[in-house]
Amino acid sequence: MQPSTLIPILLILSAAGYYLGRKRALRVGSEQAGGVRRLHSLPSYHGYLLAIWAALPALIVLSVWLAIAPKIITHLVVAGLSQDIQNLPPERLGLVMNDVRNLVEGNIVSGEIDETMKNAAAHYTRLQQTGNAVIAAIALALSAGGILLGWKMVSPRLRARRYVEKVITFVLITCSTIAIFTTLGIVLSLLFEAMRFFRAIPITDFLFGLEWSPQTAIRADQVGASGAFGTVPLFAGTMLISLIAMLVAVPIGLLSAIYLSEYASGHVRAVVKPVLEILAGVPTVVYGFFAALTVAPTVRIIGESIGLTVSSESALAAGLVMGVMIIPFVSSLSDDVINAVPQAMRDGSLALGATQSETIRRVIFPAALPGIVGGILLALSRAIGETMIVVMAAGLSANLTANPLEAVTTVTVQIVTLLTGDQEFDSPKTLAAFALGLLLFTMTLILNVIALHVVRKYREQYE
Repeated sequence: MQPSTLIPILLILSAAGYYLGRKRALRVGSEQAGGVRRLHSLPSYHGYLLAIWAALPALIVLSVWLAIAPKIITHLVVAGLSQDIQNLPPERLGLVMNDVRNLVEGNIVSGEIDETMKNAAAHYTRLQQTGNAVIAAIALALSAGGILLGWKMVSPRLRARRYVEKVITFVLITCSTIAIFTTLGIVLSLLFEAMRFFRAIPITDFLFGLEWSPQTAIRADQVGASGAFGTVPLFAGTMLISLIAMLVAVPIGLLSAIYLSEYASGHVRAVVKPVLEILAGVPTVVYGFFAALTVAPTVRIIGESIGLTVSSESALAAGLVMGVMIIPFVSSLSDDVINAVPQAMRDGSLALGATQSETIRRVIFPAALPGIVGGILLALSRAIGETMIVVMAAGLSANLTANPLEAVTTVTVQIVTLLTGDQEFDSPKTLAAFALGLLLFTMTLILNVIALHVVRKYREQYE
C-alpha cells in the first residue's frame, strides 16, 4: 500500500476514533450518578484522545520508514549487484543507483538499459512494495490497537483533557523547533559557502570595494574578466531604489491609513481598503512590465523636456513602481494598528476640547507609532528584497551613483544573475552570491532588531 493511500485511511480511522471515544464517554457518563458531569474531562476530549492514539503512533512509524527507506532499499539493491559494480567509486555507484531509481520511476536513464539494470530495478521495486506493505500493516495495527486501547480506558477518572493538551503542547513545540532549525540551517548554509568565498576574496575588498565585476577568468588571456567583488555599488543601488520606494509608499500609505481609520465612513472603508490591498496581490512581473513600458519612458520624456539626461533604465522608475507596490504594506498594517488604539483615548482627548486632527497627531499617532514603525520596516525589507522590478526597470549596471536618473542594480538582482544558468560552485563568481545573501540577511536582521527596539520602547510607555 502506497503512503498516499495509507495516510487518508489513517485519517479516517482517526475520525472514527473520535466518534467512538466521544460516544463511549457519553455512555460511561450516563451510567454514573450525576451524568456526564462526573467525568474528569468533557466527552469531546475522550474523542480527541482516541483520535490521537489512532493516528499519531501510526504516522510516526510511517514517517520514520519514509525517512530511512531509500537508504535501506539502496543498500539491499547494491548488495545484490555484481562485485564489479559494488567496487565502483562512490560517485559512479551513485550514478548507477540513480539510473536504477529513474528506471523504477519511469524517468529518463542516462545510460543504456541492460539486463543488470533491469534486474536491479525489479529488485528495487520488490523491496519497495514489500516494505510499504509491512509498514502499512504495522500502521493499521497500531491505529486499530490505539482505538481499542482507548475504548477500554475511557472511564470517569481518565484525565483525557490533560493528555490531549500535552500532545498539543508537544506538537506546538515540535513545529517551533522545526522553524528554528530551518532558519538555523539556512543561515549556516549561507555562512559556510560565504566562508569559502572569503578564502578566495578578502572580506575587506568585498565590503569596501567600489567596483563590482564578478566575471572571473577561465583562461589566463581572457578579456573582460576583471573579477572585482566590491559590494558598495550594489548596496548603494539597493539603498537608492529603496529610499525612492519608501518616499512614495510611506506618505501615501500612512495618510491612507489615517483617512480610512479616522475619517472614512464604514461604506467607504469597506470598499477602499480591499481595493487598496489588491496592490499587494499583483504579481511583481506585472509591476515590472508597468515600470519598463510606462513609467520609465514617461520619466525619460519628462526629464528630457526639462533638459536632464535620463537613462532608459533608471533607479527612479524602479523606485516609483516599487513604492506603489508596497503601499498596502504600510497602509494596511498602519490601519490595523490605528484601529487597535483604545477608543477611550480618543474620547478622552475629544472630551478635553481637542479637535479630531489634534487627537490624531497628539494621541492616536504616538500610541500607534510602534506598530507603524514595524509596518514601515517590513515594507522596507520588502523593497530591499524585490528583484523583478529592478531587473526590468533599473538595469544590471553596478554604477556607484546617487543620481536616480541613472541605471543601477541591487544585491538581489546580482544574486539571481550569479546563479542563473550552469554554474560551478567552486568559483568565486558563484560563491559571491552566498556572500551577498549573508550580507543581505544581516542587513534585514539589523532592521528587524531596530523595529523590535522601537516597539518595546514605546510599548512600555503606553501599556
